[in-house]
Amino acid sequence: MTLNVVGIVCALATEARHLGPGIRTTERVTSLPDGTLLTVSGMGCTAAASGARALMDAGASALASWGMAGGLDPALAPGAIFLPSEVIGPQGAALSTARVWRERLSVAVATHRPVAHGKLLTSSKAIGSVSDKAALFRETGAAAVDMESLAIAEMALTRDLPFIAVRVIVDSAHDALPRAVTVAADSAGHLRLWRLIGALARAPGDLAPLIRLARCYRAASRSLAAVARTGALAPHAFPVASGVAGS
Repeated sequence: MTLNVVGIVCALATEARHLGPGIRTTERVTSLPDGTLLTVSGMGCTAAASGARALMDAGASALASWGMAGGLDPALAPGAIFLPSEVIGPQGAALSTARVWRERLSVAVATHRPVAHGKLLTSSKAIGSVSDKAALFRETGAAAVDMESLAIAEMALTRDLPFIAVRVIVDSAHDALPRAVTVAADSAGHLRLWRLIGALARAPGDLAPLIRLARCYRAASRSLAAVARTGALAPHAFPVASGVAGS
């Protein structure tokens, strides 16, 4: 039985901080106390693929996509924990997540909080409007959307490594993502205050949705922390199965 060296890709430093105290997210690859490798890639598929490649080159033998996602299924509330069985793309690409790994993690997390499953859509852009979310849910059947997981899954497939995605819902299918947020965020996902102030000055109606989004973010952060506390991503927890990434 071979032990995994789990490599975790986070788009944002705020998502990574739940994985351990004092994480140095400025380093390309950080080794956590349990041997897990971590990279904070920035947002989007290109950045995520680069981060996944760096983890594999550093010795990762399994990859995980970690962070937040937007809800497409109206049944998923902010803070819902989502462990997808499949990651899909808008052009029809579809990759399964590692079943045994996902099931073991689900059992560990479910002792503390409910866990949802289904399809995760990876999009090239943020999906902000309620109508766009409803259309994607109807057209793809995906329960949630992010901007990185498919790229990480594809990198895992190049070396036949197990892959899972761990996502928590931040904005639900009923929540519009304020334009002020998308305008104020840079490529690394950091909000630039001056941009945010300028965007709110131009669209003061975004203030109320922004306040609600802050509450949703706190719920999602608590859920990420709850998953991290299970310790279920630690390398000793998952024997690597030989064969394809979905095994």
